[in-house]
Amino acid sequence: MPQTVQVGSILVKESLMPELLGLEIEGLKIERHSGDWNLIQTLDGFALDRKIHDAGWNFFFMAGEVKAMFFGAIGTKKIENALRRIFGKLKQQPFNALEVTGLLRKRFLGVPYTVVSAHSRHVQQSCYLHEQKQRCTNEEKDRWSSQVATSNRLALERELRFRIAVVS
Repeated sequence: MPQTVQVGSILVKESLMPELLGLEIEGLKIERHSGDWNLIQTLDGFALDRKIHDAGWNFFFMAGEVKAMFFGAIGTKKIENALRRIFGKLKQQPFNALEVTGLLRKRFLGVPYTVVSAHSRHVQQSCYLHEQKQRCTNEEKDRWSSQVATSNRLALERELRFRIAVVS
């Protein structure tokens, strides 16, 4: 089985597909990959960035790198499992694309292992990266607001406990 994901591969969320296909990017070939992620087969990050920019949209590159590691020889299944772990780490961030930026094979005490690195990417029409709550879909907005409410409630409880301790 040929290795489909390599350095420079771009994966996009299913929710981005209507906009991406609406841009009518020439030569764009997309394959279903994993969960709600699709693999862009024909273009790397730079080529896709140029095509998206030519269509009047923007393709942001996020500085924070996310990594996952696996032991043993490099293989398609192991890379896909590492990508699933990366997707899990990125669930909190509502970006709609991901670029694989590294597949580094190493050895430690003779044991081979591989580190898969990726960066979040985001496609949107505006040239300003919106705040997180504006990038969220309705479902993600609900989840985000419940997390904020929980953290606000916990902060309020801590403050009340502190005030009670000070008064006593």
